[in-house]
Amino acid sequence: MAVVGSSENGFEEKNQQEMLNEHSNDENGEKLKNGINDLAEMLSNLNPMAKEFIPPSLANRSSVNGKRRNRKYVQAKRKLNKKTGIPRRTDAIRNTVYVTDIDQKVTEEVLAGLFQSCGPIVDCRICSDPTSALHFAFIEFHNEEDAKAALKLSGTVLGFYPLKVMPSKTAIAPVNPTYLPKSDDEREMCSRTIYCANIHRKVTQAGIKLFFTSSCGEVRRLRLLKDSKHPTQSAFVEFTTAESATAALNFSGAVLESLPIRVAPSKTPVRRRAPRPGKH
Repeated sequence: MAVVGSSENGFEEKNQQEMLNEHSNDENGEKLKNGINDLAEMLSNLNPMAKEFIPPSLANRSSVNGKRRNRKYVQAKRKLNKKTGIPRRTDAIRNTVYVTDIDQKVTEEVLAGLFQSCGPIVDCRICSDPTSALHFAFIEFHNEEDAKAALKLSGTVLGFYPLKVMPSKTAIAPVNPTYLPKSDDEREMCSRTIYCANIHRKVTQAGIKLFFTSSCGEVRRLRLLKDSKHPTQSAFVEFTTAESATAALNFSGAVLESLPIRVAPSKTPVRRRAPRPGKH
């Protein structure tokens, strides 16, 4: 009988222990569940895109990709701008004629006056040829029909030589409008100014001034332009009289330090340089 009583007590203790364990597991499970819910709520209030949540490696990669996207966008924009500019440039070429065998004494005003009979002129640009005593020019009209009409003037004698007029294969490069004369005084300055190109780098500003002063007349102002990208120099020379500037055009092709210079009327005045701010 004693053995049976002992067994019953053992079963009761075991059942009580299992009940305690189940209760403890339920409490732990409830605590774990509540803890997970609290953590989830806390995380939901955080910004996953905040700087401190992005690994440095990914942050660097994203910035690099951003730069690449920006670079590609700029390149695509440049290509688009070039493509949209093609029709305008094509029209300008069709509206332009190329004129050769122009006498050195013929000015852009005289040449434009001849071709105005064909239609309104957008631009007239006379250029010097270092290998020839004659000049050539590009004349742009408002439309293609006027340019075709200008071809009929080929053979017209202007000065001492008959002109040759042909369709142009290039458009006239526009002049920066900020450099163009802005007043009557500056336009008068342009009539007394020449543009001289293909100047040897050994020729100094004093040497250029001496050359034109002794050959054409007094030089009022001279601006010598040179940089490391071009093998030669160029200069704007302003004389005291328009007659001296006209005489200087005859020296296109003259050799200075083994190079023939190119002389043409200037479209821009030689403006005074702005004073530099004083050092403090």
